[in-house]
Amino acid sequence: MSDDVQVMDADWLAFHPNPKKPEFVLPEGAVDAHCHVFGPSPEFPYAPERKYTPCNAGKDKLFELRDHLGFSRNVIVQATCHGKDNRAMMDACRAAGDLARGVASVGAEITREELAEMHAAGVRGVRFNFVKRLVDATPREVFIEIAEKIQAFGWSIVVYFEAADLEELKPFLKQLPGIIVVDHMGRPDVSKGVDHPDFSHFIKLMEENENIWTKVTCPERLTVAGEPYDDVIPFYRAIVDRFEDRVLWGTDWPHPNMKSHMPDDGALVDYILKIARTPEQRQKLLVDNPMRLYWA
Repeated sequence: MSDDVQVMDADWLAFHPNPKKPEFVLPEGAVDAHCHVFGPSPEFPYAPERKYTPCNAGKDKLFELRDHLGFSRNVIVQATCHGKDNRAMMDACRAAGDLARGVASVGAEITREELAEMHAAGVRGVRFNFVKRLVDATPREVFIEIAEKIQAFGWSIVVYFEAADLEELKPFLKQLPGIIVVDHMGRPDVSKGVDHPDFSHFIKLMEENENIWTKVTCPERLTVAGEPYDDVIPFYRAIVDRFEDRVLWGTDWPHPNMKSHMPDDGALVDYILKIARTPEQRQKLLVDNPMRLYWA
């Protein structure tokens, strides 16, 4: 793929053009703790090694959505289409001031000075991606070296993997220092049911490792039945009810790599009421936990 022509891949959908206003009024100070910015190119070109080319979805659109949905803050996670070029994410964090934090993708060659610059821009974590269809494999030793470097800044680590890879990754996860946040509950296969050993192993991992958090996010990616994603609800409730102090929520806007349908972000906000069933749970999920992790 050439960086001179950056047209969205025909397989993927663009973000919802007119999301509804949520009926659920978010608690004051609510954080969208998992979202992205893409480009806009050519100001922020996509990485030559990317596996997909998304639509342009820059910071102005993200902040417009934040205000429309009723969030106060964003945690902007570096997307694989930008590789290790974190400029778009950092630019968005700087533009938002104290209302945004970032999660970067870096290599082992990253210097302390570069990490300090990122920290000043609002970055508070790194992301390690193990989803094979999205990234090429990286030696575990490289990730451990990065994890050790970021400890001086108090950053956390976001880990993205699929359920089939959990057993292989367990020893590695236990080696990582600091707080680890697992994207999308490790992408369980919801067709197997909430009581299947695969998901029980993930729950056990969180029970045995108090430094492991997770995001109860992306029902549109996990569902088998489709909208309104009711088949994913038992999985979210199992996590939120057990680990209400270690869960985060986010829109995943602009929802990269969606083929069959594009979720309405306003409907996703209303979905929160189905998975965090008490005001106390919702306060922790949307305000207390992300503030403690990214703004403390």
